[in-house]
Amino acid sequence: MSTAATHPTTPSTPVAGPVVVVGGGLSGIACARALHDAGREVVVVDRGHRIGGRMASKRLEGRPVDTGASYLTVSDRRFAEVVEAWRVAGLAHRWTDTFSVLEPGADPSAKEGPVRWGTPGGMRSLVEALAEGLDVRRGAVERVESGDDGLRVVADGVDLPIAGAVVLAMPDEQAARLLGGDHGAVAARLTRPSEPVIALVARWPERAWDSAAPGGAFHGAFVNGDDDVAWIADDGRRRGDDAPVLVAHSTPALAARHLDDPAAAGPVLVAALRRLLDLPEPASTLVHRWSLAKPTGERAEPCLLAEVPGGLVGVCGDGWGPQSKVEGAWLSGTALAEALLRLPGQSSR
Repeated sequence: MSTAATHPTTPSTPVAGPVVVVGGGLSGIACARALHDAGREVVVVDRGHRIGGRMASKRLEGRPVDTGASYLTVSDRRFAEVVEAWRVAGLAHRWTDTFSVLEPGADPSAKEGPVRWGTPGGMRSLVEALAEGLDVRRGAVERVESGDDGLRVVADGVDLPIAGAVVLAMPDEQAARLLGGDHGAVAARLTRPSEPVIALVARWPERAWDSAAPGGAFHGAFVNGDDDVAWIADDGRRRGDDAPVLVAHSTPALAARHLDDPAAAGPVLVAALRRLLDLPEPASTLVHRWSLAKPTGERAEPCLLAEVPGGLVGVCGDGWGPQSKVEGAWLSGTALAEALLRLPGQSSR
């Protein structure tokens, strides 16, 4: 797969001044990493206490649990090199190529696919490793403004430099909200909506669900035809410690009904897990809401880069390119960095 930016309206004007990347998920950090390594001045701003975006984790009884992205797969050669570096560093390991399929009224079946990679320290640890050495600042961005001297990213609690280019590494809905009146043409191109998901983390005293896997070793399950649960991950198996912890991702329909009160979805998801896997009540649970969890539809372009008054605005993330996956987020951020570096006057180290 090529990571070149292919949008027909990609500008050809040079970037004057630093690049400000808004969003510390994998796509934003991948973009900043490539720019930094090529010698460009780049600042990342993220609203979270820690970077990671949807490659995030929570703690249940002192143990980190992945509540966002469940795993990663590899098909692109350059991304494979990044993943291999993570493997050598002990940050990622091959998990499984087989998940169960659960469907009401049918016996469990197995579905093979590409190797899925898990992380001993959680998916967030991969983003943090990629961000080592970058200028990352914490602040909630309110808007992007155009001025005669460049682009200003207005953020609560942090001062940011006047930028020649601003990268919005986030879902379309969030990016569009940050763009002001001078950027309406860019906002109008951000039309790919994302579905919500509510994640339930549940812990039992001991493992009691391997019988739900045809081979007797449960790793995770795609759930078809259920009103409440779409996916179940065995967090103990993917992390490698065999902890008796499951993470269930709701259907978009269930999440949409509980966006204002995600805790209310907890009992519904617990009941669904017990029904699907024939389990007792869990010992402890927690719930996390993802209002914009997964892009819908399709989009071929790997990123967007457009000229606006005062500079350039780029958008990247897993909502760009053919695959809404962890790999797709890295490819999109890298493609946007490469598009910026191809502009006139951009030098590399």
